[in-house]
Amino acid sequence: MSQYFDMGDQTLWNPSNGASRLFMSQVHVYQAEVGLPSGIGPMKADECQIDPVRFKAFVDALLAWHRRTSHAVMAALAEGFVAAVLVLAERAGIEVNWQPAGFVEGGEFKDVQVPAVPDCSGEAWAAALQRKSRELSRFMAT
Repeated sequence: MSQYFDMGDQTLWNPSNGASRLFMSQVHVYQAEVGLPSGIGPMKADECQIDPVRFKAFVDALLAWHRRTSHAVMAALAEGFVAAVLVLAERAGIEVNWQPAGFVEGGEFKDVQVPAVPDCSGEAWAAALQRKSRELSRFMAT
């Protein structure tokens, strides 16, 4: 069995029920964390619709949250989910905002790791997430 994540008539992802259930659970967690709805609708009859406007806002907020989080464990826990969301955004043709509004390189981070995690540039951070997303995309059937 599988489920469909669609945007209009386009299927962005067709995962197994287990992968879909885990992903949807994480959607709820990160909606609360970033304080925005994801735009990913409820699963009905093994299908859900993704609202492109809300999804873009969620993806941008999620990237901003991930970029500001310098806690190694939190970043590691979030990385797979963020990569999966980026695959969906790319397949939907959504241009994401890699430089969060108001973010200054070397600026304030939240949930800081002690001992400190080595700082990486915004370009290195974005490149690592893009690489992870490309790798994951191979395993996300449409």
